[in-house]
Amino acid sequence: MRYTLALLISTSMGLHATNSYSDINVWPTLNLEIKRDPAIEERAQSILNTMTLEQKVAQMIQPEIRDISVEDMRRYGFGSYLNGGGSFPNANKYATPQEWLNLAESMYQASIDDSLDGSSIPTMWGTDAVHGHNNVIGATLFPHNIGLGAAHNPELVEKIAAATAKEVLATGIEWIFAPTVATVRDDRWGRTYEGYSEDPEIVKLYAEAVVHGLQGRAKHNFMADDKVISTVKHFIGDGGTVKGDDQGDNIDDEAELFNIHGQGYVTGLSAGAQTVMASFNSWHGKKIHGHQYLLTQVLKDKMGFDGFVVGDWSGHGQIQGCSNESCPQAINAGLDMFMSPTQAWKPLYENTLAQARSGDIPISRINDAVTRILRVKLRAGLFDKPSPANRPLSANSKLIGAQAHRDIAAQAVRESLVLLKNQNQLLPLSPKQHVLVAGDGADNIGKQSGGWTITWQGTGNTNEDFPGGSSIYQGIRQHVESAGGKVTLIPNGENPKDTWSEKPDVAIVVFGEDPYAEGHGDRENLEYQRGNKRDLLLLRKLKSQGIPVVSVFLSGRPMWVNPEINASNAFVAAWLPGSEGAAVSDVLFTDATGKIIAPFTGKLSFSWPNSPYQIANKPYAEPPLLPYGFGLSYDSEQNQKDVLNRVLNEHFEAPQTAPTNRVLYQAKMHSPWLMWLIDNKTGQRTAVTTSIQNIAGLEFKNIDKTVQEDALQLTFDGKADVSLAFISKSQFREDLRADLERQSALTFSINLLSPFSGPLLLNMQCDAGEQCGASIDLSPLLNTLPRQQWQTLSIDLRCFEKQGMQFTHTVMPFSLSSQHQGQIGIADVQIVSKEAEKATLSCSV
Repeated sequence: MRYTLALLISTSMGLHATNSYSDINVWPTLNLEIKRDPAIEERAQSILNTMTLEQKVAQMIQPEIRDISVEDMRRYGFGSYLNGGGSFPNANKYATPQEWLNLAESMYQASIDDSLDGSSIPTMWGTDAVHGHNNVIGATLFPHNIGLGAAHNPELVEKIAAATAKEVLATGIEWIFAPTVATVRDDRWGRTYEGYSEDPEIVKLYAEAVVHGLQGRAKHNFMADDKVISTVKHFIGDGGTVKGDDQGDNIDDEAELFNIHGQGYVTGLSAGAQTVMASFNSWHGKKIHGHQYLLTQVLKDKMGFDGFVVGDWSGHGQIQGCSNESCPQAINAGLDMFMSPTQAWKPLYENTLAQARSGDIPISRINDAVTRILRVKLRAGLFDKPSPANRPLSANSKLIGAQAHRDIAAQAVRESLVLLKNQNQLLPLSPKQHVLVAGDGADNIGKQSGGWTITWQGTGNTNEDFPGGSSIYQGIRQHVESAGGKVTLIPNGENPKDTWSEKPDVAIVVFGEDPYAEGHGDRENLEYQRGNKRDLLLLRKLKSQGIPVVSVFLSGRPMWVNPEINASNAFVAAWLPGSEGAAVSDVLFTDATGKIIAPFTGKLSFSWPNSPYQIANKPYAEPPLLPYGFGLSYDSEQNQKDVLNRVLNEHFEAPQTAPTNRVLYQAKMHSPWLMWLIDNKTGQRTAVTTSIQNIAGLEFKNIDKTVQEDALQLTFDGKADVSLAFISKSQFREDLRADLERQSALTFSINLLSPFSGPLLLNMQCDAGEQCGASIDLSPLLNTLPRQQWQTLSIDLRCFEKQGMQFTHTVMPFSLSSQHQGQIGIADVQIVSKEAEKATLSCSV
């Protein structure tokens, strides 16, 4: 049984989690496939020598297409620009490939126009094409990386990368932010599906394959007309944060950081990757974007990386002492290009320019960063290639969703499927049957594709948004009906017994996680549909009618699905297969003659948990339900190992180490929350960064309760509708469902300094719809309190739930708002378990 290769590596080296730091000998010096070319070096130096400081700093800024115009590009000459997830030319989700290309051409022409900025250095467009050209309607969407990891096929992955490069180039874009080489050690992380495996060996193999597929090979086809610039990301340790917290802290020692999280960089950089993206996470409390040891001493000096390091989505603003608008620390640490979405790019440019002039950023560091950027552009041929509209693959609309690419995607779908259970060899199915297809994932291309699908979170899409694609149901229907069988579809599974004239021979139920992306996908534990087992009810309903059930489970991570497995005769982990859902039927069914079309070959690249709390970042106290590498096949000998042909335990207890209270504010804000003052009419937010801060209608200041400045004073003047609010620092949702299950209450100390002339609302907010959240008027409670005296109030969380608060999607767990005069003190805000029944305001079930 294999738990993790990286753990064995560390153990065999005699290295343990001792929080060692700055052991530079852990890191190798790489033999980079792309060697220094004296001609390119001379040309880069020649260009640099002609550049003004303004031009150099502009090369280090990467704004987003929503925040700049073509004229801004002409005026400043940015080194690069990007489109974030869900960002489109002209803000049009349905922008055609030609419209994407038109924007690329306009930006390019503006960048080489020296009439305003004196620079003719070509810009380059970067995009998150993480499972195909996933921002563009009609593009081929490949299985997400977690499925590719189960395929164990680096040659296939290289073909996928090459196909993606062609579709991206057809829209005029030169740079892809891939591959993601995170080794995921905690499946609660919302980006688990972006990782290939919990095992660094698969990551190591795939990083090289993707870089070669995107960029080509040295002395063969490096940066040829059908190749793009690649990015290995996110450097480093993003897959190993404490509790799987997105943008959290990795506390591995340095040997583990390299052995577990560094392997994709060894092969990806050796294969010639030209850019590296810095990670949002910290290492032992220090943000990577500002980590001079890792970015410069390790990555550049020891490993020998000579491309450039780009930041991630204002990641520099999270460095201590920095903001989105100013961060010399990041450049001095080794960041070469700021990724700067929003209008923050302009003050960031101006401040960086001033810091370079003052010496806060040495000119040698500026010159090094710009040299690296120029080196990459020269290697990529951007100074010599035609403009985007005139490149060989540009405007070739036949490349977008090309059949050859869809065929590769279909192969990837087939090879990614993992058979976990096959009771009495139910699979493969004969297509000459009456097949019931049920579940909300059956005819839903958006759900089967997951996050980073047209929109950032993968939400808000319909099947019409995937021309040329196919749902899993569509593949089943075509396969069965062409063989003479019958198919009945019940998407939501309502009243299945009433929707057929004859009892089905078998049911295929397609269900699983709804789409999500970073931050929003973090989970407190791995239980599927915790607190709302609607899919389990459907499975049990069908099974109770004597219908054999095949479950096809869509997910971005392994999950605890013991009850769902028990209610299934066969269970398939389908991951997030992308736009070619029809290929699933090739593996589930035989052909009309009974011959197997495609066998199950997928093997788990992540172990499957035996409880909602079992994670991969430490030795297991007991074996996982299914080990790394598990996967049944249609071979009879293999099927004898169907270990799930038993009744699995459907009950679990949370570990004793599970948190009981959640502190939001106690003399200071507790991670991941930040404090904001909000104008409720305009939505304008102001971060609280000092001990005294005002917005129109609300005055905030720190006061003393027990010790110095351990409380807040809020003065509402009644002239505006305003709030004080606690919001996640990433502005992502947090899963606080465990607090509700622990019968918790929101508690805080309050001091009524001056009575309110109207309602004071205590609010919670979630992001599962426009009206997601709840508000409770505290005025009736305040009227019972003595003035000038600290009291404790507690509100049963069920009171918020009854008003529509969905704790799985919490974005604001505490807010006080009013448009009336009044003054209060607030302290010790926390969510306390087992307090609901004793709460000041209780809402018993």
